[in-house]
Amino acid sequence: MTAASSRDVRRGLLLSALLLYALNLRGPITAMAPVIGSVSTDLHLTAASAGLLTGLPVLCYALVTPLAATLVNRAGTALAGTATLLGILVGTVLRSTGGFATALVGTVVIGAAITIGNVAVPVVVARDFASGVGGVMGATTAAMNGGAVITTIGMAPLAAVIGWRWALVSWSVVVLVGLAAWWRAYGIHRRTDDEPRTTPDEPAERPRVMRRPLTWLLVVTFAFQSASYYAVSAWLPTLLHDEAGLSRTGAGAAAALFQGFGILGGVLAPLAMARLRPRAMTVLVGLVWLALPVGLLLAPTAWSAWASLGGVAQAANYVVIFTVVSTVAGSPAAAGRMSAVIQTAGYVLAGVAPSALGAIHTASAGWRVPLLVVAVALTLMVAAHTVAIGALVRHRAAVAAATPVPVRD
Repeated sequence: MTAASSRDVRRGLLLSALLLYALNLRGPITAMAPVIGSVSTDLHLTAASAGLLTGLPVLCYALVTPLAATLVNRAGTALAGTATLLGILVGTVLRSTGGFATALVGTVVIGAAITIGNVAVPVVVARDFASGVGGVMGATTAAMNGGAVITTIGMAPLAAVIGWRWALVSWSVVVLVGLAAWWRAYGIHRRTDDEPRTTPDEPAERPRVMRRPLTWLLVVTFAFQSASYYAVSAWLPTLLHDEAGLSRTGAGAAAALFQGFGILGGVLAPLAMARLRPRAMTVLVGLVWLALPVGLLLAPTAWSAWASLGGVAQAANYVVIFTVVSTVAGSPAAAGRMSAVIQTAGYVLAGVAPSALGAIHTASAGWRVPLLVVAVALTLMVAAHTVAIGALVRHRAAVAAATPVPVRD
């Protein structure tokens, strides 16, 4: 085997492991919503208690991200990835056994484990796929949405056959496959020479990340992106039942449509980024995202078009945000720190967004005002993102200027 072919095999192994890893970063969370009715009945839960089982993971994203960033930095991505998948496995089993307290502990464990994964992915992409950041980030985003679609569509029918406990624990099979692939590709605690780690310079490096205007522009971008995504995911079925006359079952299918088209968004985003100017890409994705709330305001019966467009755009926007992070942060370690700051702040807003939108709906006795709020949030997101994307423009220009032009005889 030649050196080039050996590198290709190694790269393929790493990519396969990363995609199986990403597949586990959303599915365990969305698995609960389709069976929450059965869970509530069996465990005698109030609506507020049931809401904890679906909403706690997002709160974990906000609270645990700083600790997750420290783990990734000090222990390395191989061990962090192992911790992620083992945590999801343990949490999935705990959530499926015992009563409400055990389910709550399992949910927190899942949320904390996935938070580590959220931080680790941009670091791995920046380090191991530096020559194809956009494409690999798109593929990982598609895998995340794929996991969400699998559980959103499949969990309720499976629970009808084997019960909600076994249905939830069945995801453990996917986790074990991901764990085997991760160990094969990365080992349990193997480091590479450029693995992020704690160094004497780290205390000085972290403030530099915090002082960069790019970091805070991306904080605003990601905060409104995440808040809109989780608010829409939480309330779209109810909205369509109220405004478009869908049955409860049909309205639930719309949520799967929103998630499902996220797979397409993850695939299309890197292709579009290779052909469009960065600012044009940012504005285009933002306008397509805006089509969801604006379309539902003006023509709610065309919900399938708006849900599809919104699904494509939410995933594409995620790809663009973290492509910028992985590309222009300066190093894998800096990418991890910048990603941690962005996700910590962003998920704070995302954690309260569904409840806030529900309160606005109750106060306004309709969906017009909540949809306007989502539209305003997305407009602010586009404005911040359009400015932030300038960093990618400058980075590409610097790379082009530094690349020697071959001299022809």
